[in-house]
Amino acid sequence: MAFINRIFPILLCISLFSSCTTNTQVDLIVFNAKIYTVDSTFTTAEAFAVKNGIFIDIGTSEVILKRYKAKETIDAKGKPVYPGFYDAHAHFFMFAELLDQADLTGATSIGEVIDKLKIYHLSHPEKKWIVGAGWDQNLWSEKAFPTKDSLDKYFPDIPVYLSRIDYHAAWVNSKALGIARLDSGKTVEGGLIMIDSLGHPAGILVDNATSLVSMHIPEEAEINLLMSLRRAQDSLFSVGLTTIVDAGLNPDQLEILTKFYAQDSLKIRDYAMILAEPNDIENYIRQGVYDSDRLSIKSVKLMADGALGSRGACLLEHYHDHPSKGFLLRSPAEFDETIRLLANSPFQVNTHAIGDSANRLILDAYGKHLKDSKSRRWRIEHAQVIAPDDFKKFNKFHIIPSIQPTHATSDMYWAEERLGAERIKGAYAYKELLQQYGLVALGSDFPVEHFNPLYGFHAAVARVDKTGFPGGGFQMENALTREEALRGMTIWAAFSCFQERKRGSIEKGKDADFVILEDDIMTAPDNALRDIKTLRTIIAGETVFLRD
Repeated sequence: MAFINRIFPILLCISLFSSCTTNTQVDLIVFNAKIYTVDSTFTTAEAFAVKNGIFIDIGTSEVILKRYKAKETIDAKGKPVYPGFYDAHAHFFMFAELLDQADLTGATSIGEVIDKLKIYHLSHPEKKWIVGAGWDQNLWSEKAFPTKDSLDKYFPDIPVYLSRIDYHAAWVNSKALGIARLDSGKTVEGGLIMIDSLGHPAGILVDNATSLVSMHIPEEAEINLLMSLRRAQDSLFSVGLTTIVDAGLNPDQLEILTKFYAQDSLKIRDYAMILAEPNDIENYIRQGVYDSDRLSIKSVKLMADGALGSRGACLLEHYHDHPSKGFLLRSPAEFDETIRLLANSPFQVNTHAIGDSANRLILDAYGKHLKDSKSRRWRIEHAQVIAPDDFKKFNKFHIIPSIQPTHATSDMYWAEERLGAERIKGAYAYKELLQQYGLVALGSDFPVEHFNPLYGFHAAVARVDKTGFPGGGFQMENALTREEALRGMTIWAAFSCFQERKRGSIEKGKDADFVILEDDIMTAPDNALRDIKTLRTIIAGETVFLRD
């Protein structure tokens, strides 16, 4: 007994020492950071531990380093860390395709467009079509839509198809029109074929008319598409994006995307919307939703109208600068029936609505058919021009505004010309929309706008372009605070896709998706926000981008 009494304290001491010095094994520790968790109280922290792709602990550097032993550690050296950025409205396929097309973004004249096309054609002699995107007549001195004649002069023997910056209009040449057998300005429901003085197609197709030509463009080989998507993905990682919402894919695109993710060929998280044709709605409902770790397909994208820049947005009154009201892309009866069917399905519905008439129609249809609207989280994409009496419907019917702040700073130069001084007050009204619903989901609409989420953050809080114009900001009453903007591109975006329990904030049990920036967007001057670089992007604890 005396021996046991002597040896027990020694064994107890050894046991206690061992338990105090043996750390739990994890995969990754990030420490010495300024971590914006974006939790419910907007807490900041210094460190966290990651295991099996999940945040398992968050706290001070001292506690996390003492508590855990990691295969990999990252000393953030005081840099800011945020939840992985989440783009709530984007076009992954369009962006990928544009990487292999003629990029006409920013061209300030028809002549500059032609020069870019010549260079593209010389460097891609194997292409059977010249396909490009990004032109915007609002940047040209004459501001008028171009015609096929400008293209025919330089490209008489190869078909040309050029999407406008908003992808709601296309500029084509005679060769392309000939392939599509378009030789008259026939009526197109939800679209427009602009005609010349002789009644022949002038070379501009708007909204539903664009498909009459685009359907003839040869499809890319599957391997080429994958390579383009990976290049696009790398660009998105380089600016801190970890999740995107693919705002409208056709069945073929969804099928191939599902295949790529099943093969682990893509890493970015993708919440993909089905671009719905009314006649196929019942087929989609029968097939049901699809949900995996990195790809979700459980929402339907409807297109109510066109875009303001091409005057396809459907307005309650005439355009201020043109004797038309735009148009709906389907009849009100079709929208009503489609929304009725989807309201009785498990699918979320997200409808593109730009003009005040289109927004009113869709809001009212949502309100009519949704019986449990708060839990359904249906969205309006863009919600760009809202009549004064319709803002309250976002609150009444529990409809999420899915907005793109860079649209305000891209359109502000000419938007009042389209809408007039009174109606412009209800356009790009992000603060008002936030106050009605309680949150807004922020996206970029890339490649319509640049894919960098910090451009959207800057536009949301400062309401100016990259040069700082206009002084004092555009309609600053609708600017968001920095906390609101950060929530909009993280946790609120995740909420808009039913994913707030697994991503959108840095909290225990959530996916370890995060980004480390070189400077703090919560404190940096407005004019520095667009230039802040991403140092590292991590998805499920794996580094997918590291700046050299």
